[in-house]
Amino acid sequence: MNQQYRLVSFSSDAATTPHPAPSWIESIGAQASPAELAVPAGLSGAAWELDLEEAQLNSLRALLREDTAAGQASLLVPPALRGSRRSLIVTDVDSTLIEQEVIEMLAAHAGREAEVAAVTERAMRGELDFAQSLHHRVQALAGLPVSLIEEVAADVVPTAGARELIAAAHAGGHKVGAVSGGFIQVLEPLAEALGLDHAHANVLGVRDGVLTGTVEGPVVDRAAKAAALRRWCAADDIEAQRTIGLGDGANDIDLLTVAGLGVGVEPKPALRSVADGVLGLRRLDTVAAALGWDA
Repeated sequence: MNQQYRLVSFSSDAATTPHPAPSWIESIGAQASPAELAVPAGLSGAAWELDLEEAQLNSLRALLREDTAAGQASLLVPPALRGSRRSLIVTDVDSTLIEQEVIEMLAAHAGREAEVAAVTERAMRGELDFAQSLHHRVQALAGLPVSLIEEVAADVVPTAGARELIAAAHAGGHKVGAVSGGFIQVLEPLAEALGLDHAHANVLGVRDGVLTGTVEGPVVDRAAKAAALRRWCAADDIEAQRTIGLGDGANDIDLLTVAGLGVGVEPKPALRSVADGVLGLRRLDTVAAALGWDA
């Protein structure tokens, strides 16, 4: 049985080649018609309504994952996310909702940024167990003053288009949550500043005003991220098929897989292989545009 999908493409000035979406449509032999699209400032874009058989859908996803280049974005919006019914966005934080990796910012104050950054990169590629790698990296923070967390939180920079995406979601009556393999002490003030509806992250151990180099409680790993999405769906009475998951690394695989629309933000290869949308440019407002949301 055929289903109606919406294919949306964007390109920035940084893109070195035209977006390949028209060639994808031709190669899979899909019935397509141009669709209206409100393109965010500074980008070019196009959208098509597609009538897809299952084999065509699978081929299009494979092309999207493989061929979306730097400076381009491609999103394949499923039928369940069309219309005005309430939806839920659940986003990763580090290198997704924000530009930085918070643990590396903290580690810089301990003189161990390069060491921690190398482990983070391997963990995001799926080469290391996330929980084990997190414990190893957090040990590097032992002895740092807890006041440093507030300093780092103040230096966090939201990714371009993040505020616009959140505003557009709320304008349409949708919900937004952030789930992080980072730290709640940084996420909570960020969530308040951005007006997020939900937030969940690891808890850094603190004793006598300094970091202990430990994480308190269960680590927020890939399974915990998917569990957060399901928990917030239940709390907000939203079906899982009406969710959008955003992430960048291997720890986000389960989140993107369980979401109705899984979007990789400059994703590592392990995450790109399961994504329904790939952002090869750091503009989260493209997600709102693809969904037809307007703040």
